[in-house]
Amino acid sequence: MLEILQERKLQVFEKGVDEYAIECGKASAAGSVSQRACVFCGSRVVLYPVADAIHLVHGPIGCAAYTWDIRGSMSSGVELHRLSFSTDIQENEVIYGGEKKLYASLMELIEEYKPAAAFVYCTCIIGLIGDDVDAVCARVEREVGIPVIAVHSEGFKGTKKDGYRAACEALFKLLDKDNESPISPYAINIMGEFNLAGETWLIKDYYQKMGVEIATCFTGDGRVSEIGRAHRAKLNVVQCAGSMTYLAKMMQEKYGIPFIRVSYFGIEDMSKALYDVAEFFNNETIMSRTQNLVRSEVSKLLPELEEYKKDLAGRKAAIYVGGSFKAFSLVKALRHLGMETVVVGSQTGSPEDYDYLKEITNEGTIICDDSNPLELSRFILEKGADILIGGVKERPIAYKMGIGFCDHNHERKIALAGFSGMLNFAKEVHATVTSPVWKFSPARIKAKTEKNPNT
Repeated sequence: MLEILQERKLQVFEKGVDEYAIECGKASAAGSVSQRACVFCGSRVVLYPVADAIHLVHGPIGCAAYTWDIRGSMSSGVELHRLSFSTDIQENEVIYGGEKKLYASLMELIEEYKPAAAFVYCTCIIGLIGDDVDAVCARVEREVGIPVIAVHSEGFKGTKKDGYRAACEALFKLLDKDNESPISPYAINIMGEFNLAGETWLIKDYYQKMGVEIATCFTGDGRVSEIGRAHRAKLNVVQCAGSMTYLAKMMQEKYGIPFIRVSYFGIEDMSKALYDVAEFFNNETIMSRTQNLVRSEVSKLLPELEEYKKDLAGRKAAIYVGGSFKAFSLVKALRHLGMETVVVGSQTGSPEDYDYLKEITNEGTIICDDSNPLELSRFILEKGADILIGGVKERPIAYKMGIGFCDHNHERKIALAGFSGMLNFAKEVHATVTSPVWKFSPARIKAKTEKNPNT
């Protein structure tokens, strides 16, 4: 039986068995093979959807290759974000410095593509050799007249969460550029929504039907000019708390914009996200439109979900995702399908997040922070999960265990947010859980034999 690393024992909690508070926010334990990504990756996934900016990775070519087209973020127009540029640092620059190469790369790219801004991502090697990236960016900005922003995302500085913070600091520098274009008194910013499979467009459509204007979205289908007027919105609506709460707090402090945390996944949380905005504006027309919208969408959705529930009722699910707010919604969404969550964890959860997960899960559920493949495999086998919901790094774990898998991370191509997304989620879960292929899995056959030796 696998033993959990001593340093991690307080990061794994079984409801009804353990009594302690879950530890979180720690650096990954040595030898744990954490599912987390590095600081650079964290900053890249947040800034990547800004579609009219140049994204230049200052470092070895491997860093740019690793994060190329990393999100399934769609754009309604220009697609500069889908091009991956690198200064391709090699031995000569490691010895003599890469500032000249960075300057030349920026000037060439800006001349060729005419971007609205440029982000320069600092990688591990740049932190080691000491390039003054801020100075190079400032020089290029003076010469070309567009924002050129250094993103201090050296991978060794911390975890993916530190990369989120670096991205927020970069975005903050783009604010307060537009104080003239018309903006509604009922304007909000959507934060932490990255337009995976067009989800930003779904959410914007809901708010617009309510009579609420979207000043900008951080950063799905993002544009530099829209970000420049975001400081004039009346409310920040934070979908991915792990990536965007820091920016929301900065905007609250400087511009006085309050923020709320929401989730756009599942029936309950999607409805609440709309109602919370309507209640904030305290406008009868907006509230009436919201009620009609939610009533219409839910009345169409529930009968369709019942068909999938017939096959899924009583099945068990394991969840491991980046942000804990998404985990909340998934637990509730699975409950609508008659499924029980037996394992749930995240990479970036807070103590308050894990306390809430304790409240909404059943006795015996394993709750984990910053897990690793061996732990997840053990939990899946112990609890008899039928499906693992996670990201691309969790997919091989599910298949090796012989269970279904649902990709709920940023590589997916199917919209899972909103009311229509809930239906897509039900279809995907049903298709993978009920697939006959799993009965041929060596792991499933072994588990069945050990449980019933005479079969």
